Amino acid sequence: MTSDTTLVTGAGGFIGSHLTEHLVHQGHRVRAFIHYNSAGRRGWLHESPCEPDIEFVSGDIRDFDAVHRATADCSRVFHLAALVGIPYSYVSPQAYLRTNIDGAYNVLESARIRRLTKVVLTSTSEVYGTAQRCPMDESHPVNCQSPYAASKAGADQLAISYHRSFGVPVTIVRPFNTYGPRQSTRALIPTAIAQVLSQKTTIELGNLYPERDFTFVDDVVRGFEAAAAGNFEGEAVHIGTGTAIAVSELAKLVAQLMGKEVSIVQQPKRSRPAASEVDRLICDSTRLRSRTNWLPSVALEDGLKRTIAWMEANPLEYRGQEYGV
Repeated sequence: MTSDTTLVTGAGGFIGSHLTEHLVHQGHRVRAFIHYNSAGRRGWLHESPCEPDIEFVSGDIRDFDAVHRATADCSRVFHLAALVGIPYSYVSPQAYLRTNIDGAYNVLESARIRRLTKVVLTSTSEVYGTAQRCPMDESHPVNCQSPYAASKAGADQLAISYHRSFGVPVTIVRPFNTYGPRQSTRALIPTAIAQVLSQKTTIELGNLYPERDFTFVDDVVRGFEAAAAGNFEGEAVHIGTGTAIAVSELAKLVAQLMGKEVSIVQQPKRSRPAASEVDRLICDSTRLRSRTNWLPSVALEDGLKRTIAWMEANPLEYRGQEYGV
C-alpha cells in the first residue's frame, strides 16, 4: 500500500531543503530524510517555517534498513542525499562510492520492493566532463573527470538498469550549476560572496577560465517538480539556462553587485588537477522545456542579488577567510 506521501532524501541540504519547502507550499504531504546527528538538527530545515508541516526521519542513506523504513507508505521519492563537494572526492574517493552509489541502490531497491510510482534521482552535469559540443543535451557522452562525477555516473547507470530490469519508474534529473541561498562555500558563488563580505580586497578562487551554466535554486526546484510530473521514465532530463559565464567574470560581477573593488587571483590549493578540470558546461534543456511548461525565470544578476542579500543576513553561516575542501 502506498499513500500520497513524498519522501525527500537529503532534505536538510541546499537544494533538498528548498525542494522540501516548495513541496509543502504546493500542498504535498512530505517526509524528510535527514542525516542522523546526535544533536537532532535538521540541516537547513531546522527552524524552517515549514518545519511543523514536515514529517522527519533520521538515518544514513548508506543504511538500507533506514532507507527502507523511510519509504514506507510513500508514493514517490526525490533522491538528493549525496556527497557533493568535488575537492573532497580527491581526498576520500571511497566515501563518495559508498554514499552516492550505495545510497542510490538503497533507494532504488526499496522503491522496487514497495512499488513506488515515481523515483526522481539527482545527477549532475559533471558526469559529462568538459563539453565536447555545446549546448549539451542528454545524448552528450559521459566522460567523468573526478571521483565525484564517477560516483554520480555510477548511480545514474544503476538507476537506468533498475528501470530496464525491474520496471522501476525512475527519472534522472541532471541540473547544471545550481546557486542560491543556503549553498555552502565549497561552491564558487558563495565563496566569492563570503570573501567580499569578510572585507577581503582579493578574491581567491580555483581555476579562473572554466565556463559554467548557473541556474537559481528556485528554478531548479521547479524543474524537479516538472520532471516528476512529466513522462521521463527511464530518461535523464537537464535543468539549465543555456548560457554560461567564466569563473573570473562571475567573480567580477559578484564584486560589482556588492559595490566593492577587488582583485581576483587563482589560488593553487583551490584548483582542480589539470586533467580533472571541466572547462565548459552549457546546458541544452530542450527535453524538459518541450514536454513541460518549465522555463528558467530568475536572471543571473537577480539571483546573485538575492543570494548576496541572504548571505548578508546570515553572516554566522559563512567564514570567508577560511578554505576547506
